[in-house]
Amino acid sequence: MNKKQIVVIGVIVVMMGYLYVQPVKGLIKPKEGRSSASSGGGQVSEAAPVANVTVDMVSASAKAALAPALATQISNLEGQLKTAKGAAKITLQRQLTKQWDDVNIQAPAAFYYQELARSGGKFEDWLTAGNRFNEAYKFTQDSTMQPAFNANAAAAFRQAIKLKPENLDAQTGLGVADVNGAAASPMEGIGILRGVVEKDPGNWNANLALGQFAMKSGQYEKAVGRFEKLVAQKPDAKKPILEPYFYLAESYKQLGRKQEAIAAYQKCKELMPDPTFGKRIDDFINELKN
Repeated sequence: MNKKQIVVIGVIVVMMGYLYVQPVKGLIKPKEGRSSASSGGGQVSEAAPVANVTVDMVSASAKAALAPALATQISNLEGQLKTAKGAAKITLQRQLTKQWDDVNIQAPAAFYYQELARSGGKFEDWLTAGNRFNEAYKFTQDSTMQPAFNANAAAAFRQAIKLKPENLDAQTGLGVADVNGAAASPMEGIGILRGVVEKDPGNWNANLALGQFAMKSGQYEKAVGRFEKLVAQKPDAKKPILEPYFYLAESYKQLGRKQEAIAAYQKCKELMPDPTFGKRIDDFINELKN
């Protein structure tokens, strides 16, 4: 399987997957307004202990999906890492993060960024570790691994916030992790995300997350508002506009706004001209037309 195929499949899994996931427990239709947790830098409850998930576990399963040559290359780097020390160890960890990032497989990369952050204490490594764990949580359907990814994400973002309390990317990441279960109540995470949007109304990641969570709680009108705001922004490398267009189409569909849903689905096809993805989108469109 080549890199392009992995990326395409990954996008499809992420965008389709939420359809089969139960709504977040405790995420009911909340009233608008900022909660007491909205500052993003406040103390939140620690997650309960979860099953031990290691980099070796996630790497072994991930390598099974790679081309043999690449899997062997990664295994060789992992073997060298077991005895490496000091600067050599850090170099190997950086190489492994790049290998996994290049094929868009988040979980192993997350653990290596976590180790880099623990040894070097850099904000950027804590932030990236948190982001990769959040992405790993989103991609996997393994219910035994999800709690571990989520707990690690929240812990990484809390460390990042200690270093840069006002950083909105770290606050957003923590908000997502808290809604997913890292906090005692998902509304703590919603409060953090709303706080980010209050500070930066056009914030891409916070609006995307709020839109997704609005969908999960059945608040499709609110979701439409979030996604319409995103697709109206000028896209760039940090704004993967395909995803909000897909969620916008789904929200329109749930509201019975068929023509708007069809138009948004068509835009998805334009943004990602892949036959597999296009066929699935055509199925959605045909369902609306019949």
